[in-house]
Amino acid sequence: MPPADPKYLATQSLTVLVPVYNEEESLPQFVIEMNKYLEQTPVATTVLFINDGSTDGSLALLREVCRRDARYAFVSLAQNRGLSTAIKAGIDHCRTTLVGYIDSDIQTTPLDFLRFFEFFPAYDMVNGIRAKRQDSVVKKLSSKVANGFRRALINDGIQDTGCPLKIMKIEHARRLPLFHGMHRFLGALVQLQGGRVKQIPVQHFPRFAGTAKYNLWNRAWKPLVDTFGFRWIRSRWKNYEIGEKHHPGLAQE
Repeated sequence: MPPADPKYLATQSLTVLVPVYNEEESLPQFVIEMNKYLEQTPVATTVLFINDGSTDGSLALLREVCRRDARYAFVSLAQNRGLSTAIKAGIDHCRTTLVGYIDSDIQTTPLDFLRFFEFFPAYDMVNGIRAKRQDSVVKKLSSKVANGFRRALINDGIQDTGCPLKIMKIEHARRLPLFHGMHRFLGALVQLQGGRVKQIPVQHFPRFAGTAKYNLWNRAWKPLVDTFGFRWIRSRWKNYEIGEKHHPGLAQE
């Protein structure tokens, strides 16, 4: 793969989605880490926090961050709706050519996004693979079990669907259907649209602060149930291509 094309990157823009649920302990350091990326990125970038009904001081912190720095923005859901809904809400508010996703717990670094750009526009999505995962035994075991079921049931070739470091073209992101567990199938859903997914290793770190919102129940059993739901969607998925059109009104939309 050749280096990223500066001319292409100059025409692109990126919104990085950051779902937040009770992460007040991590957010100040997350902004420090994100600023390192913003100082180096060749692509005009906005960071969009999606507050998913936090009950701690996260929302107050987000207001202050966005007040101080125009590169940051936020939307706040009226109630906690889960990761899939938070991501979809973020996509619905994007006005950029690319959309990225990262968690606010700082177990991955935004600096790895810089390595993703060289794979566009040849690919439609770049998905990270967490190398040397720094997680608890329960989290690793439950992920291994869930991934085993996933491979057996859908065999989409995505090695680390749970990696919270992704970038995709907005035209594919906008077509993602919202359903419970959608976030576990982003790569597979892009493939369903005929898109190409590139997977590359990324760094992984111990959790900076706070506690994980997952346990063996929602990291093993729930993904299994969601996988059956995805199989149903895949069996009924339809794509289409425009052969010809005459629609003058499109110029005003």
